[in-house]
Amino acid sequence: MIKSMTGFGKAEATLPHKKITVEIRSLNSRQLDLSVRMPAAYRQAEFELRGLVSKAVERGKVDLLVAVETTAAETAAVINDAALEAHFRHLNGVCRQMGVAASEQVDAALLTSILRLPDVVATDAGVLPREEHAALMQAAQEAVSRLDAFRTQEGATLIADLLRRVDRIETLKDEVTPFEKARTETIRARILENLAKLPVQADENRLEQEMIFYLEKLDITEEKVRLANHCRYFREVAETEQAAGRKLGFIAQEMGREINTMGSKANESNIQILVVRMKDELEKIKEQVLNLL
Repeated sequence: MIKSMTGFGKAEATLPHKKITVEIRSLNSRQLDLSVRMPAAYRQAEFELRGLVSKAVERGKVDLLVAVETTAAETAAVINDAALEAHFRHLNGVCRQMGVAASEQVDAALLTSILRLPDVVATDAGVLPREEHAALMQAAQEAVSRLDAFRTQEGATLIADLLRRVDRIETLKDEVTPFEKARTETIRARILENLAKLPVQADENRLEQEMIFYLEKLDITEEKVRLANHCRYFREVAETEQAAGRKLGFIAQEMGREINTMGSKANESNIQILVVRMKDELEKIKEQVLNLL
């Protein structure tokens, strides 16, 4: 089953004093581009998380977010009293120099700002407890599974749309056939008409040979056969192979070569209209294929 590179997965793990939330978002990309955001206390698990996600997603631009909600009673934050007092005195002095009158509101604002400084409030980022590590990895595994399910469902939708467009291209290709014979007669009549205007006597046998040679160069039978083969191979790969997004992109390029050649040989307005419609369907296929894994 071919998957999409677009997906979303979210899972939570609850501990007595914490709730760990893991979110994974993915978009299309030529290679794996994994970005991880998590609390500093959980950085020691980053390598393991990267391995888990990389193995599952294979390719795409992926954002992994780990968020932790902690109760106040269980917090490991420590306030550096000396640093707090030093900063408060210094800022109070600055306020007096600037003519800011002392008040409870000013003091509260100063304390709020000071508590955001990294040297005032420190968090114990020691070894991650075993139960927290297990909860984190469980939530990550569940988020990855939900991401995978999302991508599988999205991939099935994309493939169904792509196959409909391939069918449409083949239908348009078949609609070219009725115009081919008329095109040949039109070209032959045009050549004879132009030749009749010249003050020369043409050799009928040689003229017929050259006419046949010229019309063979405009024949699009080979292009139609190759286009049909590419469409058939596109369906085969879509139905039997996994992670075939790149291969389907290559097949779509080959389909484009045949359609472009048909257009350059068309020499007939109705065929050219059908070629333009085929190109329109193919461009939509190429855009969608970029989202496939």
